[in-house]
Amino acid sequence: MILEMKVPSPGESITEVEIAEWLVQDGDYVEKDQAIAEVDSDKATLELPAEASGIITLADADGKRYEEGDAVVVGAVVCLIDTSASKPDASTSSATETNKEEKTVEPKKEAAKPTENETKTYATGTASPAAKKILSEKNISASDIKGTGKDGRITKEDAINAVPSMGTPTGGNRGTSRNKMSMLRRKVAERLVEAKNTTAMLTTFNEVDMSPIFDLRKQYKEDFKAKHGVSLGFMSFFTLAVVRALKLYPAVNSMIDGKEMISYDFVDVSIAVSGPKGLMVPVIRNAENLSFRGVESEVKRLALRARDGKITVDEMTGGTFTISNGGVFGSMLSTPIINPPQSGILGMHNIVERPVAVNGEVVIRPIMYVALSYDHRIIDGKESVGFLVAVKEALENPVELLMDNDIKKALEL
Repeated sequence: MILEMKVPSPGESITEVEIAEWLVQDGDYVEKDQAIAEVDSDKATLELPAEASGIITLADADGKRYEEGDAVVVGAVVCLIDTSASKPDASTSSATETNKEEKTVEPKKEAAKPTENETKTYATGTASPAAKKILSEKNISASDIKGTGKDGRITKEDAINAVPSMGTPTGGNRGTSRNKMSMLRRKVAERLVEAKNTTAMLTTFNEVDMSPIFDLRKQYKEDFKAKHGVSLGFMSFFTLAVVRALKLYPAVNSMIDGKEMISYDFVDVSIAVSGPKGLMVPVIRNAENLSFRGVESEVKRLALRARDGKITVDEMTGGTFTISNGGVFGSMLSTPIINPPQSGILGMHNIVERPVAVNGEVVIRPIMYVALSYDHRIIDGKESVGFLVAVKEALENPVELLMDNDIKKALEL
């Protein structure tokens, strides 16, 4: 039986995808649920699993083939699987591969020795007579040219293509490459430009003394991990601090829709995570209902799915506010770009020991710079600054403001 493999819909409103990479070859035997291709949508890179076991043909019934980079309409047939074909015997397959290798081995041919004239005239870096004349007219030294001819000699074409140096010649490689951007990367680029062009984006900054969180993690992280199976990281503190601040400043948890402003009584936090195909932004739903354990468990689950390429479009759709942690890559300070149609994004950065004044004395504290980029069309300066100060207050006094003065209950220990 011949099974037609069709492109499934990766999510609502997505009508086409691109073949990012074929993971199998024509005539391969594939197992059911084996990934046979990676496809790009404008929101994510997803795997296309085989619907049955059998021999695969990378074409539809009419012989039409989709190459890597081709756009495919959702529902179109991209390959065929012969489900009646039996799995090749391992020993037979191994013998076949050995025979292929033996057939492709060719006897080495002895290289022709250059004549005495060739050795003298066309040594490495030496221009042929025609090339020498052209270089002389261009006032270019042969030592500035890398020859592409035999044994590195400079050919006439090399001389014709040579351009006088406008600076100190380095002799280094100056090659270029051109690669098609994936549909996901193109969409990300479009959204970033859209965010810059359609929002009145401003950024406000502050700094956070991370000592209280460091002390809490040092004292309770081992018990927390032993009890819940996840680490007590910074993301739970920041997420719960954001939830608290959004309740105090609901305009930051709003969006513009035409001439209307939509405000939400729930908090869906988008978290920027790095995946194998680039940045992905899965969503923690109803973060206002989650505990420290709940946030850390959800962050771990989404990060693993993004890393393994199993994240779905639905898991990255929506979100009312975004948290981006550039600090994991060493960023000291940045102005994060709003994730449309959201109106705010919080940027976390690296933690560095810095001298600060405390009660009139200079002390060393672990300091993180934080940044809030916001859409000034619906968020005023007072609200944006107040929101970031509220985040700072919660992070510097987490026991009172995030744990209700009961650490063990908050951490469910």
